[in-house]
Amino acid sequence: MLVHFISLGCDKNLVDSEIMLGILSAAGHTITDEEQRAEVIVINTCGFIAEASQESVETILRMARNKRGSCKALVVTGCMAERYKEEIFKEIPEVDAVVGVGDFEEISRAIDKVCEGGKHKFVSGRIQPPADENILKRMVSTPPYMAYLKIAEGCDNRCAYCAIPSIRGPYRSRPLDSLLAEARGLAAGGVRELVLVAQDTALYGADLGAPALPLLLARLAEIDGLAWLRVMYCYPEHITDELITELRDNPKVCRYLDIPVQHSEDAVLKRMKRASSKDGLRGIIGRLRRAMPDIALRTTLMVGFPGETAGDFSALLDFMAEIQFDRLGVFEYSREDGTEAASMSGQISASVKRKRKNAAMRLQMDISAQKNKHLIAKTMDVIVDGKLPDVYCGRTYRDAYEVDGMVFFESAEELMSGEFVTVRVTGASQYDLTGEILR
Repeated sequence: MLVHFISLGCDKNLVDSEIMLGILSAAGHTITDEEQRAEVIVINTCGFIAEASQESVETILRMARNKRGSCKALVVTGCMAERYKEEIFKEIPEVDAVVGVGDFEEISRAIDKVCEGGKHKFVSGRIQPPADENILKRMVSTPPYMAYLKIAEGCDNRCAYCAIPSIRGPYRSRPLDSLLAEARGLAAGGVRELVLVAQDTALYGADLGAPALPLLLARLAEIDGLAWLRVMYCYPEHITDELITELRDNPKVCRYLDIPVQHSEDAVLKRMKRASSKDGLRGIIGRLRRAMPDIALRTTLMVGFPGETAGDFSALLDFMAEIQFDRLGVFEYSREDGTEAASMSGQISASVKRKRKNAAMRLQMDISAQKNKHLIAKTMDVIVDGKLPDVYCGRTYRDAYEVDGMVFFESAEELMSGEFVTVRVTGASQYDLTGEILR
């Protein structure tokens, strides 16, 4: 079968898509980029927030038009499929199969059953990580020099606004040996930058006996070919002194940490059911920066959570100005079915949430511009991401792929994507840098 695959949502979902692509290819299916030619269309959906679910529904409806042509089967999987299994079949009759997040290893069998005739719904309660044999079939869809390594599945944090634990189940770390085997295979295939992802990377290993992220980083650093290890989604309350030491002393680990804090005010954090406090956040950020003055810290904030007062938001802006995060994203609170926050009093209007988001982003743009200006005249290693018509673009250790800023520079010599070069920064904007290559 000719299969067209669409992956929506986060990088963790992308890893699932890559594993499914590998399973389909190994089963004899052919992957195509042309939806009009496809006999089967698979959509790996996101259902984290209402906006993501809406994008997923719109994509399904758009792909359903191909049922008038060569498409014999429309298959929906991923978080939205898991969250709204029954509704999808009822509301979108063009869908032929729904495959839950714990069952995507059955994607090939689902397609076979549908193409034999009759709808197939595979939604068992299995929530274990995919088998190693299927992980090793993974077809990496990112540039060949970088890849994501999903080190755990599910989440135990139970934040009041989040549906992920009910969709993905409890936190389940992958065994260390399994991760190392996958990483070796990725490195052998040319991966230079490995990005560790999970719902909370700092908790890795806790369900297996003890937190083991520092050990994992140390073992990954032993793999030939890997040059950069980057850690995303590291909840601040779970950062240990051992992890800080590993970040500081391991030369392959980027001095970059993504620590989603969501808010600064204790009253809001308590309603969110976050384990952090303002003083606790100040403490962990201070420890990180004392150990590594050059560390780049990324975070995400949520505005408009039920009960967030104007004073709470003003204090959040003050916290942003005080902490000076290097990278920061802002999300408006989304009222999600089945979450504790959905039934809370003090729901905030869309217009107020939008104004607060815009105000926070304006402040962060100023902070980012000032921080980037301080990089002018510094010499930095840059991984080449590609070439535009006149200039090359790449990233420093401070910039995650497709998340943060870029460095633009010229080169008289032809450069390969994934190659490392040395660049002196000559200019800065709010998000990006320009420079001259030193080689």
